[in-house]
Amino acid sequence: MIANEILKSRIKELADRDWDEDKITQRYLKLCQTGIPKKELDFFRLKAEKTEILDRVQRRAEEYNFLAKNCPQGTALALMEEFGLGNMALIKALGPFPGIAGTGRICGGVTGGLIALGLCFGGDDMRDFEATGVAIQMGQQFLAAVEQELGYLTCAEIHENVVFGRNMDPGAGPEKMAAFAAAKGFEKCGLVTGTATRLAAGIIIDNIE
Repeated sequence: MIANEILKSRIKELADRDWDEDKITQRYLKLCQTGIPKKELDFFRLKAEKTEILDRVQRRAEEYNFLAKNCPQGTALALMEEFGLGNMALIKALGPFPGIAGTGRICGGVTGGLIALGLCFGGDDMRDFEATGVAIQMGQQFLAAVEQELGYLTCAEIHENVVFGRNMDPGAGPEKMAAFAAAKGFEKCGLVTGTATRLAAGIIIDNIE
């Protein structure tokens, strides 16, 4: 798949964006200090404000990815913050998940989105098989949506066919990581975190009861 003009335009905007790192950092540090505020999700408000919410979580996922240099953490944190899910320990646990430990396998935006969907739809008791089934269904819907939007689910394929034109393979070592950073990889990969986050948020809003 060759990235279409809309995706190319978004990638360029991310590469050229003037990131307000201080503001992003302050919002992140507040979450570290106070934790993720719990929310009573209002079905009607979510529906009424859907577009505004989707725009906000997409932007925040892009920003958190830029700050953390970590796509699953950026994706999950934006969703958890918006919907009042989980805690910061989960963000810590996602540390090794970009491209599944840098191997180029499943994209971190995908794993971060799946984490948030599990928190939203899964049961508090792991023996709640009905809730597990719902979470799996939401996960399958999410995977299909990401693949439809971007064409791929793996980090290596997204690098090669959507974002860079080749697999940057930043997990292969310090030189590869330096080349990835020099190519504005952390900025450009906001395309994936923003897209995945927006799609996961849409599924939450459409299916929350």
